[in-house]
Amino acid sequence: MQIQTFRIFCDLVKTGSFSQSASKNNITQSAVSQQIRSLEEMYGVVFFERGGKKFSTTPEGQIFEQAAREVLDIYEGIGSRLHELRDIVVGPLRVATVYSIGLHQLPAKLVKFREAHPDVEVLMEYKRSAAIYDDVAEGRADLGLVPYPIRGRGIIADVFDEDEMVIICPPTHKLAKKKKVKLQELQGERFVAFEPDTPTRKAIDRALKVHNITFNQQHEFDTIETVKRAVEVAGVVSIVPRHTVDKEVAEGRICSVKVEDAELKRPLGILRKQARATTPAMREFMRFLMTAK
Repeated sequence: MQIQTFRIFCDLVKTGSFSQSASKNNITQSAVSQQIRSLEEMYGVVFFERGGKKFSTTPEGQIFEQAAREVLDIYEGIGSRLHELRDIVVGPLRVATVYSIGLHQLPAKLVKFREAHPDVEVLMEYKRSAAIYDDVAEGRADLGLVPYPIRGRGIIADVFDEDEMVIICPPTHKLAKKKKVKLQELQGERFVAFEPDTPTRKAIDRALKVHNITFNQQHEFDTIETVKRAVEVAGVVSIVPRHTVDKEVAEGRICSVKVEDAELKRPLGILRKQARATTPAMREFMRFLMTAK
């Protein structure tokens, strides 16, 4: 059994398509079918349910996929382990990040890292937190960057920074001239929030619930950029990480006001797979996040 067989199998599970798996591995669709059929005959089980438009992985297929990913992790880590013996910081580094960190906290640190380690190819992907945990756990990302990091499910999480949460509003809003406000002053305002399943939204909701805050109207958006735009053009208020609005505040398009009566801090974390060796590139990238300003 060849390493490519494991890749083909994992790609088929991920895409649910024989043609896409074939394309990703530069082989024919019939070759994919033949390799899957050979595997099923070898183990005497069925890995995929096929029928009409239905395509799903059987419990046996799920077990094989998990084992296949472990084999691929080990195989793909051989080069990194050999480099690690010589402590050479080279190779690709796959980083999955939420938009707010990737677009605001990360760029300056990333520039310095690339200057210090030009032989490391940093490959960035922007996703939501839940998808990042999955990518790290399944080996699709070497590192993940998320707010409110959580350990568990074979994931190691370390906090590398902390961002203050602030109230934002248009320059014409009644709160704009204040340096600090109490959360109670948001009572009855029109508010724009992140979507309910995001960690930042959950933390904000907890603080608002403690202070019994209700809004006259509330809208929800999935990205920080959309939230900021709504505040800017619709005259609403919101609570966001301070660093994400530095540019708009400097340009006078949005006003940022500190919260006086609540400790709203957003920890930012680095995720890595517990069972995976930490390569020199991973180690140096984590060090830069922890120390670079």
